[in-house]
Amino acid sequence: MQRVSVDPAKCQGHARCLAFAPDVFDFDDEGYAFVPDDRAQFEELPNPVKLAVANCPERAISVSEVAE
Repeated sequence: MQRVSVDPAKCQGHARCLAFAPDVFDFDDEGYAFVPDDRAQFEELPNPVKLAVANCPERAISVSEVAE
């Protein structure tokens, strides 16, 4: 199982993640990305999320393995 998260200290609000994976990422009132808990875990990482990770200019998005 993989978990996607956004480091709020690194996010600059470029919104590229939202452009690639709008069903996964959301933005707070100040325009910074986050991943709601109900959208954060995947058996297999979808391609749009992989693209979001690869295209984040601040490298604020991380993917980690979690125990099932």
